[in-house]
Amino acid sequence: MTDATHNTEALTAAPEGIARAAELLAAGQLVAFPTETVYGLGADATNGAAVAAIYATKGRPSFNPLIAHVADVAAAQTLVQWNEWAEAMAAAFWPGPLTLVLPLRPDHPVSPLVTAGLDTLAVRVPAKACARDLLAAVARPIAAPSANPSGRISPTTAAHVRAGLGGKIAAILDDGPCGVGVESTILGLAGDAPVLLRPGGLAAEDIETTLGYRLAERNAADPLTAPGQLQSHYAPNASVRLAARDFAPGEVSLGFGPGAFDLNLSPSGDLNEAAANLFGYLHQLDAMERPIAVAPVPEHGLGIAINDRLRRAAAPRDS
Repeated sequence: MTDATHNTEALTAAPEGIARAAELLAAGQLVAFPTETVYGLGADATNGAAVAAIYATKGRPSFNPLIAHVADVAAAQTLVQWNEWAEAMAAAFWPGPLTLVLPLRPDHPVSPLVTAGLDTLAVRVPAKACARDLLAAVARPIAAPSANPSGRISPTTAAHVRAGLGGKIAAILDDGPCGVGVESTILGLAGDAPVLLRPGGLAAEDIETTLGYRLAERNAADPLTAPGQLQSHYAPNASVRLAARDFAPGEVSLGFGPGAFDLNLSPSGDLNEAAANLFGYLHQLDAMERPIAVAPVPEHGLGIAINDRLRRAAAPRDS
């Protein structure tokens, strides 16, 4: 449960500490771990409930895409559709403070909560050896934003993490201070040309030198594709009606709590479970090509983020 009080374990980057951190992650727990940029709050990216717990624990106000951390290029290629740009960037800068945004493979195992319902994934191979050892040990992609309460200064030491999240997460893997100290640069490679989506620990000039031409920059009006950007508008093809307490003929229903619905975010009223199911269920209902009616969701905890996404889904479309 996301409201549980943890006795946050202090782990070192010795083999036994890494093995314990991997065990906790595989069991769906949250573990803070160091990269060369900042400490990340890690969860199994294939486990929707674990990813939802990141948002609850950080108090993150909305569902933004998260970066999936992997041990090596081969692991990244199992998740995303690789291309020549990705090959060049990975050869030059991985492991390192560079995140690549690429189209998801059809057979990917990543929870839609990691991608915020998009068809792209932000992925990177961190340079810090203990982070790669951890990723290899857990053998799953690990979603990890910065390991701090939302809106606070990003953590570059284990002490920073404990001050903000101690007692709220399962463990902190300590391998000293982070060398880079700012988040990774994010490069979009899913379109017609590479686009700088977020400046960070790798200079854009270094990327441009490797590519041989100047990077395009993201237009503020473009949809959200990576962390660190403005919120996107998730818009199903079908119309969406909110706070529905009854359902009209021809509508499909998305429920919360006890009741009979076409799909139910959480029959038990668990907001963590509801968050984990949100994007996947919206996609399933949209495929039915009928108007979607959504039962009320409480406006507290993760319900705030769920309702934010639902309001965006229901907003009037541009004609």
